[in-house]
Amino acid sequence: MKNNARSSLSGDLVTRFGALVLVIGLTALAAIWHPAAWLAVITGPLSIIGLWDLVQRKHSLRRNYPLLARIRWLAEDLRLYIQPYFVETDLEGRPFNRDQRAIIYARAKGQLDEHPFGTELDVYSEEYEWLSHSMAPNSKADESWRCPVGSQQCKRPYDAALLNISAMSFGSLSATAIMALNAGAKAGNFYHDTGEGGLSRYHTSAGGDLVWEIGSGYFGCRTKGGDFDPGRFAEQASIDQVKMVEVKLSQGAKPGHGGVLPGSKVTREIAEVRGVEQGQDCISPAAHSAFSTPVELIEWCASLRNMSGGKPVGVKLCVGQPHQLMALAKAMLETGITLDFITVDGAEGGTGAAPIEFSNTVGMPLREGLIMVRNTLVGTGLKDQIKIAAAGKVHSGAGMAMNFGLGADWCNAARAFMFALGCVQTMKCHTDLCPTGVATQDAVRQRGLVVEDKAERVTRYQRETLRALREIVVALGLETPWQITPHLIRERQNPVRSDSMDRFYRFLGHGELLQDAAGTPYARHWDAASADTFLPVS
Repeated sequence: MKNNARSSLSGDLVTRFGALVLVIGLTALAAIWHPAAWLAVITGPLSIIGLWDLVQRKHSLRRNYPLLARIRWLAEDLRLYIQPYFVETDLEGRPFNRDQRAIIYARAKGQLDEHPFGTELDVYSEEYEWLSHSMAPNSKADESWRCPVGSQQCKRPYDAALLNISAMSFGSLSATAIMALNAGAKAGNFYHDTGEGGLSRYHTSAGGDLVWEIGSGYFGCRTKGGDFDPGRFAEQASIDQVKMVEVKLSQGAKPGHGGVLPGSKVTREIAEVRGVEQGQDCISPAAHSAFSTPVELIEWCASLRNMSGGKPVGVKLCVGQPHQLMALAKAMLETGITLDFITVDGAEGGTGAAPIEFSNTVGMPLREGLIMVRNTLVGTGLKDQIKIAAAGKVHSGAGMAMNFGLGADWCNAARAFMFALGCVQTMKCHTDLCPTGVATQDAVRQRGLVVEDKAERVTRYQRETLRALREIVVALGLETPWQITPHLIRERQNPVRSDSMDRFYRFLGHGELLQDAAGTPYARHWDAASADTFLPVS
């Protein structure tokens, strides 16, 4: 028994300290035996590192397993690079699997985007949903679709493309990435959302259409104290390249939290653009200071529209408490002021940095949020004036078609365009160590992203995805994607039962909330909504 214990102890000591003893021994050998002197170049530094591991007090694993424990950190660093290529199947990766990434890469590069040998999905499981094609496809369907944005109160409406670049700030993305995105948008005649980080010279470098996003930090139009500055806003919004203004109320990845840009990425230039301190974490307030009630929000949006010269103004949100969405509609009905558009961001939306509790547990997914916004606007008779944009893992023509069927008028994508730029999903966005130069302020890493080459990929990806959307519209036998209805989208409940989307969700008719709110699934939310407060009134 004692012998077994002694043997176990010696084995443990070899495991723990064997690597350190080995490199020290080899270093000693190199010192006394001239032919082996070259070994000291390798073993000498390793010996020093191992001895440091042995005496340092910060990491217990390194203290107990000098040198050997560092394999753990090396494995963690390599894991994100190895896993997508050697571990995951084509359908397992998150947030985007290999099949999803592959179709974006292929379209961006102008390569074949076909898939051989049939679907890899289990068509009898809940992962499968489908669009109901027609026996008489409409090959004459046009593909030059644009969405006119602007209510009757808007003097300078804008015709939006059906797929645009969603909000990504300079700071979160690199200067080269921003320039490539804008150049791609210019060449493809679609818009580029600035994100809440302000309007930089890189956004205007190529002359592509811009949607200027205004967040709670008011970057680009803020006072020194962090409040909204009307004068600075009017100056920036008057730029012809700015086609619309989007007020960010919340975003899918961290709704109710405010934007986060780690201090390591706040360079001098970014600090100047945003009006903040260099090297300090740049965190937007959770709430806006320019308004505190639904009516004040609507009135403030109206003032932004006036100060911009009559350009479309809308809000971006991830749906949270339904009564607040109803309160926004009531505020528009009471004041007679309408927004021009609402961008619905889903909880599956992505970002450069967010607390994991928010990413995983806060916010409504795009599908439910999109239906709720659609029902609120249709049910209050406001949909004719207000367009809806959908954002949240949009990456394919099929996904776009389903969003149109649930109420969207156009779609925005962020991470899909990052893939078009060359992103390989290493999940390093928040560390400033992005290996492809997309999400970093490191000038050396940015050098890897060649603007001219990546701009072409951005343009090509958008064009080919719209081509795929058109092919789906043709297969459905329709003229436009706005004709796609919920009954053409089928969802599986279990292996033996499926049904169309309008059997799973209630889609309200025009004015139904005004005429008979009690007869809808939203009765309690409608009763709790007030134009004068975001709090429930009952």
